Amino acid sequence: MSRCRLIRAAVTAAARRPGLWPVALVQAFRFAPRGWWRRPPFLPVPDRDLVRFRAATMYGRPDAPVEPGDVIRWLRWCRSESRRRRAR
Repeated sequence: MSRCRLIRAAVTAAARRPGLWPVALVQAFRFAPRGWWRRPPFLPVPDRDLVRFRAATMYGRPDAPVEPGDVIRWLRWCRSESRRRRAR
């Protein structure tokens, strides 16, 4: 899956859930490579190798399409982990 399609799927899935917007923004910047603002497309887009690695570890092959539902489950998990850490 191309990074553009992955980003589009993730943004579309998260856009329908305003409660996940803050965590989605945080995760976008966490996955962005250092110095992302210095090179096109001047957006915090994850590195291609990282996207392929994540797809391979989740779906068993690096070119597998990422499911929007999986993105939402992951964002919900990130939100719950963040809340759990703050509660300590």
